[in-house]
Amino acid sequence: MNKTPSSPSGTFPVLRPALVLFVLLSVVTGLLYPWLVTGAAQVAFPRQANGSLIERNGQVVGSALIGQAFTQPGHFWGRPSATSPTPYNAAASGGSNLGPTSPALAEAVQARIAALRAADPGNTAPVPVDLVTASASGLDPHISLAAAQYQVARVARARGLPADAVSALVAQHSEGVWLGFLGEPRVNVLALNLALDATPPTPAQGG
Repeated sequence: MNKTPSSPSGTFPVLRPALVLFVLLSVVTGLLYPWLVTGAAQVAFPRQANGSLIERNGQVVGSALIGQAFTQPGHFWGRPSATSPTPYNAAASGGSNLGPTSPALAEAVQARIAALRAADPGNTAPVPVDLVTASASGLDPHISLAAAQYQVARVARARGLPADAVSALVAQHSEGVWLGFLGEPRVNVLALNLALDATPPTPAQGG
């Protein structure tokens, strides 16, 4: 017995529910839901929704969520970044993937220690680990309080400020643990350096 081929008109009723569902879900998940979430974020958390940007004099100078490469002695230095082709590249977030026994990692750490010692020869304190090792994201905008205090003398000397005044700025810009027990106390490097840039040097005292 020969089978009669099905006609296109007989196929459409079978596909119609699937097509309707596809269009409906596309509208809901592709248009309505993103608009709703974006609108709610802009109303409830506008700063965070727009990237936690930091502005000075009407100009965006960075984000509170992404570190920057500070190298001048009068600035606090952030945690090293292993992103490529440049440090703190938000488009290529990632770590070096070097293990603790890697000779390349040991060499990089020694080079970073040497740079810190050369910038502040009189500082014999142990170098905090977050000043010589990169984070997993390569974008960490914070350093520990120990890392900030390690740099106080160098920054104060370069800025012509009393060390106590620089330490006070560190304390003012320190962030505590979240909900009282999550994370560690830390300092946002960009925010701290901006505060330093707004602080005039102390006039020399006459004799």
